[in-house]
Amino acid sequence: MSDKALRLGTRRSKLAMAQSGQVADAVSQVTGRPVELVEITTYGDTSREHLAQIGGTGVFVTALRDALLRGEVDFAVHSLKDLPTAQPAELALAAVPLREDPRDVLVARDALKFTDLPRGARIGTGSPRRMAQLNAYARSHGLDIETVPVRGNVDTRIRYVHDGELDAVVLAAAGLNRIGRADEVTDFLSVDTVLPAPGQGALAIECVAHDTDLIAALAELDDPFTRAAVTAERSLLAALEAGCSAPVGALADLLADGQIVNEMRLRGVVGTTDGSTLVQLSTTGPVPETDDQATALGRELATEMLAQGAAGLMGERAL
Repeated sequence: MSDKALRLGTRRSKLAMAQSGQVADAVSQVTGRPVELVEITTYGDTSREHLAQIGGTGVFVTALRDALLRGEVDFAVHSLKDLPTAQPAELALAAVPLREDPRDVLVARDALKFTDLPRGARIGTGSPRRMAQLNAYARSHGLDIETVPVRGNVDTRIRYVHDGELDAVVLAAAGLNRIGRADEVTDFLSVDTVLPAPGQGALAIECVAHDTDLIAALAELDDPFTRAAVTAERSLLAALEAGCSAPVGALADLLADGQIVNEMRLRGVVGTTDGSTLVQLSTTGPVPETDDQATALGRELATEMLAQGAAGLMGERAL
C-alpha cells in the first residue's frame, strides 16, 4: 500500500464526524497512512420527514455507498444500525470495531429518571421501536406518558428538553458518548425495558470488495464478538423482512461461565407503537464462530417470533 492519504467518506453530522474521526485515527495507526475525511450529504440528512415516512432503510447510507462505487472515497464509516441488511456484492463490510454501549438513554428535565416522570410527560423520539417499548412499559407499570415523534440531530433533540417543549427525549448512549455529551444522561434504560435497534452502538467500515489490500488492513480493527453479535441481530431483522425504521429491537450478548465466554443470547422484540402488543422472545446458543452461525441464530429467533404473530405488528416491511 502507498503512503498516499486514504479518503474516508462520512456524513456531515457532528456525531458522524466524531465517530469517523475516531476511526480515521485508528486506520492511520494500522496503515501508517494519513486519513482525510470527505463529507457527504445523504438524503436522510436533508429530508425533514420522519424516518418511518421516508422508509428509513438506507437513507443515511446510499450516498456514501455511491461515492465508494464511483471511487470518490476509499472507505466509508456508517452507524451500523443504519445499514440495510442486504450487503451489496461489490462492497465489503471490512470491519466492525468494538461496540460502544448499546443502550438507550433518557435526557430529561430536572434530572428525572424514567419512572419519576410526571403524569402526561411528553417524551420525544423518532423511533417506532422506542415508542412501542416505552409505551408497553408505561402500560404495564401504570405510568402516563405521551411519546412524541421528533427529528433532528442530538443537539436539536436535547434543546427540546432544555427549552421546555418536551419533558424528555430518548437517545442512544453510544452517540452521546462519542460526542462528549454523556453528562446529559439522566437515566440509562435497561435492555430489559427497551431493547436497542439491531446493531446499535456499533460502527461499520465499508470499502469496495476488490480492494483486498485495504480490506486486510481495515480487518485489523474488527472485533469478532461485536461482529458475531450484530450479525445475529441483523439476521433477525432481515428474516422478519423489516426495514431499519420498523419497530424491531434486538440485542445479542455473551454469557460467561466464570472467565469463559461460552454462549450467546439473542433477544428480539416487535411491537405496535402504542405498546398494546409486544412479541418478545430470546434464544441462546454457542458463541458463533462464523457469520453463517450467527446468521442462523437470528433466523431461528425470527421464525419463533413470526410464529407468535410478529409480522402483523410491523408497519413497514422491507422491499
